[in-house]
Amino acid sequence: MYQSIVKPLLDRVLALLLLLLTAPLLLLISIILALATKSNPLFLQRRPGQNEKLFILLKFKSMNNKTDASGHLLPDELRLTKIGKLLRLTSLDELPQLCNVLIGNMSLVGPRPLMEEYLQYYTPVQKLRHAVKPGITGWAQVNGRNQLSWNHKFELDNWYVKNISFKTDLYILWLTFLKICNAKGVSAPGHATMPKFSDEVKYKRTI
Repeated sequence: MYQSIVKPLLDRVLALLLLLLTAPLLLLISIILALATKSNPLFLQRRPGQNEKLFILLKFKSMNNKTDASGHLLPDELRLTKIGKLLRLTSLDELPQLCNVLIGNMSLVGPRPLMEEYLQYYTPVQKLRHAVKPGITGWAQVNGRNQLSWNHKFELDNWYVKNISFKTDLYILWLTFLKICNAKGVSAPGHATMPKFSDEVKYKRTI
């Protein structure tokens, strides 16, 4: 009953309240990003949600679209902007996802929605993370975030899927608040963000 009725209702109510409370901040960030990047301040990308159904994820842009001579995007560390670093450090880049929660394709708490290209590389066990709605924060995020290995992340995601409860969600939200305050785990060691899961799988297949 909690997962099917109470959790979706709480998600929408809390998302609406948080959007109203943070509206001035959302507007300010949007204006600053629009002036700094001279483009849409929002990053929109298709991500797989519950049952692998695709939806459009909303985030504030933390990177520019600079490319090399061949037209390929530069590495993350070369595209991450100064304001983007600040947004990622404070997790403010995730605020637009409150709209995703309000629409109903995300939850406040759940496994993070990853890139569409990863779908073809998941094992059957790893795919269990798509049994529930993805979240703005989750069990993996409060237990290391991007400092975790991909396998460890998936193990934590699956633990959450099997242990969803009001108490668990409340605990994760509290830990998320603490994590935001100390800004740990924003990037993987030696990386500006997090290495791609698809690249890791491809590499393992070559050795």
